[in-house]
Amino acid sequence: MTSNDFIALLPLIVIASASVAVMLGIAASRSHGVTASLALFSIYLAILSLVIAYSVVPRQVTPLIVIDKFAILYMALILLSGAAVVILSFGYLSKHYIACEEYYLLLLLAMLGSMVLVCSSHFASFFLGLELLSISLYALIAYPKSRIKHVEAGMKYLALAAVSSAFLLFGMALIYADTGAMTLSIIASKSSHDARYTLPFIAGLTLMIVGIGFKLALVPFHMWTPDVYEGAPAPVAAFIATVSKGAVFAILLRYFIQTDFLKSDSLFLVFAFISFVSMIAGNILALFQNNIKRVLAYSSIAHMGYLLVAFLSGGAFSAQVVTFYLVTYFVTTFGAFGVITLLSENERDADDIDDYRGMSSRRPFLAAVFTAMLFSLAGIPLTAGFIGKFYLVTAGASSGLWVLVVTLALSSVIGLFYYLRIIFSLYARPVPEQSSPMREISLAGGMLLAVLLMLLLWIGVYPAPLMDGIRLMIGVGG
Repeated sequence: MTSNDFIALLPLIVIASASVAVMLGIAASRSHGVTASLALFSIYLAILSLVIAYSVVPRQVTPLIVIDKFAILYMALILLSGAAVVILSFGYLSKHYIACEEYYLLLLLAMLGSMVLVCSSHFASFFLGLELLSISLYALIAYPKSRIKHVEAGMKYLALAAVSSAFLLFGMALIYADTGAMTLSIIASKSSHDARYTLPFIAGLTLMIVGIGFKLALVPFHMWTPDVYEGAPAPVAAFIATVSKGAVFAILLRYFIQTDFLKSDSLFLVFAFISFVSMIAGNILALFQNNIKRVLAYSSIAHMGYLLVAFLSGGAFSAQVVTFYLVTYFVTTFGAFGVITLLSENERDADDIDDYRGMSSRRPFLAAVFTAMLFSLAGIPLTAGFIGKFYLVTAGASSGLWVLVVTLALSSVIGLFYYLRIIFSLYARPVPEQSSPMREISLAGGMLLAVLLMLLLWIGVYPAPLMDGIRLMIGVGG
């Protein structure tokens, strides 16, 4: 390995080293505050190392890993999101009075798996990154184990992840058997020179799409996803909804845009159908939920369907729009789950819609933040979500995907109903039982929500700097 290779891998090395340091620190002496601080400081160092790695990109480090501007951008998004999860988790776990230092070790490993995913240029690194992410999430979802609902959600995620990994691995094996290669660039070259795809190749590609569908919780592969969101600790649910899906979407962009498989009419129709049913089913099923985590779970299914509209438009602009929408979705989702996290108690998470009745009079700041986040998810003007959906519609319309564009618009109207239902509850008259004294929210958590709210409004009012930065960084494969 050359010195430039080492520099390119520095962000991954920092997070991997931090995982070892946290593990050794826990073995030496348990301290929740010290462990959380070490994890946060490590993430800060990894973010700084991205600046150093940027000076040597693009860099192919063995056939397994490519560090380019695309990878740098997505690693930055993962690291910033990881820092937000650490901040939210510290106050959340402090309420449980348990030995929870291992939580941060698992979180760092999940982040490392996500970072490996976005840098993958080979089936082997793709699968290793995905498994590192998934295995860490099994335990994170079951934290703390004293809650039966958490353990149940962890078991359900284990079943889902095992099935999706089996589909992916078998699909990779079939593609390898047909092409004799596992490097994305070689597969792209071989497939672009073939007028017809062979049966093993088509079968392998189909199995991989099924596996990715499970990971992104797209319809019809969304089973148990709402149960996982409901049972997982609120900060972990935020991580699943954002980082894990963003990392998988990054490899999806890299794989399918490099290979130009979307030029195949049959493959295009498969993704279009998945997008259509995800937008419709996700929004309609959310209408019948009283648990806010389940509402956000079905909402995330719909949002993944929205992203596929831009994905299907193809080209560099497609990758830019998908990345922009992922940024707005990350900000909004962390804001929504952040409110749930800060209001959660030792016994249970504050995830029932009745928990928020009259919150505007008791917690005006949290009510304002939650309202803004829900408006953004609904795509109301002056929020980041509105600009994100505007770009999605632009990308879809520019490629003539009118059926999907109309579906996106109509399903967003359906989504507005269940978002407004929660907002009405926030500003309704509180019931007498809710007049009891409440715990103070953590200062760090409150500051994080304030930052997210400012980002939400800034992107909604002035999105040009973010889009220009993404346009500078996005060049899939280079």
